[in-house]
Amino acid sequence: MLYLASQSPRRRQLLEQIGVEFRVVDVNVPEQRAHAEAPREYVSRVAREKAIAGFVALNDPQAVVLGADTEVVLDDEVFGKPADAADAAAMLRRLSARVHEVISTVWLVSRKGEWSDTSLSRVRMPELDDATIAAYIATGEAFGKAGAYAIQGHGAKLIEHLDGSHSGVMGLPVFETARLLRAHGVIRA
Repeated sequence: MLYLASQSPRRRQLLEQIGVEFRVVDVNVPEQRAHAEAPREYVSRVAREKAIAGFVALNDPQAVVLGADTEVVLDDEVFGKPADAADAAAMLRRLSARVHEVISTVWLVSRKGEWSDTSLSRVRMPELDDATIAAYIATGEAFGKAGAYAIQGHGAKLIEHLDGSHSGVMGLPVFETARLLRAHGVIRA
């Protein structure tokens, strides 16, 4: 049985969208970047820790656990989830008129081993004025999202160009996830 080590409604929706049967396992993994830890290694470590925590919590040798993490990165700085409206506005001002990266990594853990795949996307936002930023924050979407935006909602209006995975920016790179699940016999097609 496949378990998703995440409470993210977006990740659940994306797995459902591709017809994957799964259950959710609740995990609590600190998302704190270590000193001098590269962004890509940080995202991978957190995703792996989520999958391992889910596997350990289930205590079921037949379980296969999928963990994921997605972060927005600009100039080697990881933009996590905003603490409040002021933090969200500051993030969006920094992303304005710039190209940033979105790193999304998935880990699959079972008694047979551990495997991962990563999606790297580049996102360009237009210049965002204070009124646009305030209107977006007022939608409530900025909260609980890395980089203070949701590409799948009103935040799509803030994206000028995407080079990479739309679903990866949402929080679960579907192509990479499906490839990982197929390669390890969790799904067939």
